[in-house]
Amino acid sequence: MKNIFVLFLAGLLSIPSGNGSVTEATIKLALLKYSGGGDWYNDVNSLKNLASFCNKSLGTNFSSDFATVESNSPDIFNYAIVYATGHGNMVFTDAEAANLRDYLLAGGFLILNDDYGLDPFVRPAFKKVFPELEFVELPFSHPIYHQKFNFPNGLPKIHEHDGKPARGYGLIHEGRLVCFYNTETDLGDGWDDVHNDPEDKRTKALQMGANIIQYVFTMKEEAY
Repeated sequence: MKNIFVLFLAGLLSIPSGNGSVTEATIKLALLKYSGGGDWYNDVNSLKNLASFCNKSLGTNFSSDFATVESNSPDIFNYAIVYATGHGNMVFTDAEAANLRDYLLAGGFLILNDDYGLDPFVRPAFKKVFPELEFVELPFSHPIYHQKFNFPNGLPKIHEHDGKPARGYGLIHEGRLVCFYNTETDLGDGWDDVHNDPEDKRTKALQMGANIIQYVFTMKEEAY
């Protein structure tokens, strides 16, 4: 079942045509629509801007458009990387939890962004998806922080929130990182269109996002 994502990985890299131009974008990022009343739709241009930044800095071939996919939809298997964000409640039905688990075990990857207020709901929600797993804090030495861009001190701090250090957590299944969760920073806000974030903060957020993307498809290539 894992092999269904090999084709998506091939589409991540831009392939020049015979005249030197780049072929049409072949792959989309997806935004997760979940239940519970949290604003899953927040920071509407985050994925578009992240895709554009990755195309420029990594040579990927993402579409500037993104898809919206529901937790219980089989369409989630059409996307190698899914992003979830919000400020409030997040809950999964049994069917949604089972579908997310199948997706992640099939080679999918989830980027989970606490936009301030999501954290109390994330852990119980994902206990339903992976009862046997806990979110573990990733050390600063983890390769996700040392891809195209180097972050020797871990996640960059984008928003103050409670004034606590930015934290990066992972769900690791049989040695494979299936979900990266950031809290006390709000990477997604830094990816969105310019509003309250200084330019240097936005740049760091996009660089960290590019690191996550690069890590995901590098990790997948190694896994297969």
